[in-house]
Amino acid sequence: MESSAAENWWVLPLTFLPPISGKNESAATLSAMATSFIYLAIFACVAWAGTALLYWAHPGGPAWGKYWRARRQSPRCQIPGPKGLPVVGSLGLMSGLAHCSLAAEAARRPGAKRLMALSLGPVRAVVTSHPDVAKEILDNPAFADRPLNHAAYGLMFHRSIGFAEHGPYWRALRRVAAGHLFGPRQVDAFAPYRARVAEGVVAALRGSAGEAAVQVRGVLRRASLYYIMRFVFGKEYDVSRGVPESGKEVEELLEMVHEGYDLLGKENWCDYFPGLAAVDPQGVGARCAELMPRVNRFVHGIIQEHRGKAIAGGDARDFVDILLSLQESEGLADADIAAVLWEMIFRGTDAMAVLMEWTLARVVLHPDVQANVHRELDAVVGRSNTVEESAVPSLPYLQALLKEALRMHPPGPLLSWRHRAISDTYVDGHLVPAGTTAMVNQWAMSRDADVWDAPLEFQPERFLPDGKAHDVSVLGADGRLVPFGSGRRSCPGKSLAMTTVTAWMATLLHEFEWTPASAGGVDLSEVLRLSCEMAVPLEVRVSARRNVRDYARLQLKA
Repeated sequence: MESSAAENWWVLPLTFLPPISGKNESAATLSAMATSFIYLAIFACVAWAGTALLYWAHPGGPAWGKYWRARRQSPRCQIPGPKGLPVVGSLGLMSGLAHCSLAAEAARRPGAKRLMALSLGPVRAVVTSHPDVAKEILDNPAFADRPLNHAAYGLMFHRSIGFAEHGPYWRALRRVAAGHLFGPRQVDAFAPYRARVAEGVVAALRGSAGEAAVQVRGVLRRASLYYIMRFVFGKEYDVSRGVPESGKEVEELLEMVHEGYDLLGKENWCDYFPGLAAVDPQGVGARCAELMPRVNRFVHGIIQEHRGKAIAGGDARDFVDILLSLQESEGLADADIAAVLWEMIFRGTDAMAVLMEWTLARVVLHPDVQANVHRELDAVVGRSNTVEESAVPSLPYLQALLKEALRMHPPGPLLSWRHRAISDTYVDGHLVPAGTTAMVNQWAMSRDADVWDAPLEFQPERFLPDGKAHDVSVLGADGRLVPFGSGRRSCPGKSLAMTTVTAWMATLLHEFEWTPASAGGVDLSEVLRLSCEMAVPLEVRVSARRNVRDYARLQLKA
């Protein structure tokens, strides 16, 4: 069969090599060979650069160009997107506030808000800023996997619900969590403890009421951690104390969680160029290796403690006991249980605290919104009464406030965890090949005038029964607002998180009036780590709305 000249281009550089013969082993011949090899190296570099430029010229950048060149065809309908730079593609967009950079890039290209292609090094990626396409991606079973994340592997999360590979093991974890931890019965059963934690936060803030400024982030994170510790591990702490009796354990745990946030939220070059893992240029692998022995000591200590109690007899009381009771039937190793428990601590502490801090920031910044919430609480609960969780369904303005806070400040503006296609699929009429990373830009959708009226204005009223967005749910049913994701990979703890945050915010807003700590007001600038947090922690002044003696009397009566 005849071959074309283009297919035999590799023969050309061989002509640069001199004939090698035992009769010509002279200095001149060796010099000619060295020169030829230099020419060969130059030719290889030029060929590589030419190929890289050829790939780079394709819409979406080099990773997409390489894919379509390998298939020797062009897509009938190309996905718009930036070319970025040769080799690295659009990796620069993922640094800093990536959700803002991606939104700005999509706004510059016709059709890119619906679906935009980009290259993250050699990794193909797509991102959508459109509700319909977002739902199409999130509900598509082809996107049920997660892309490579070295930090997740280093932190054991590849064995947990969030990052486990889609398959029987992941389905077993999801089934256990839904049936034994996050089901409606389990969430309702913890209402008394939610109330006790809220009372502890109120007591801690009452000590600072008046003139002293309060940085609420520390209080909220500690409350979230204590709640998760009781919910999952059966350990109970007093939130009203700054440092409980086992304060060293709690402080170490908070430090480990903070380090994990930083590692998992970092854009790691090794995720895009796996060959760099051996070099670990950003030190992520080394930091994971340093952190995990501490995590293992803590989590495995809890497992052994519960196993010892189980041997002594007694019914299952918390999630650790339940996992141990299901260990044999579900085929879970101790390492699997440890990974699941570590994820519970990690994600539970972060998500609720971030949402509450942003909500309080908006309440402080908008006195009219705070006045509306206070009026509703006084009418439904009564100024002289404490908030009962049963009153929450009768507080539509409070629920609308939380929805608006999630719209304006989604904790995961790119939904925290990305999705990976496990097979070729079509999105919005475009072929998306297997192995492609998919992202949903919730932050961009929240600021789109085609999706929301007055998108940049903070208006909880839009979610009230007579508002234009009254039917929007935050639990994944509506593509306009999917802060917890949707479909198979949605957050399994979303009902727990919303139930807890709503109950705590009702109590905090009923007990206190919230004002800025300084004349400068509230700084709403963002920093993107694992979640999108306030770059400057919120500082406020709180003043009690209800008589302290009446409050104490009611607590004793309860």
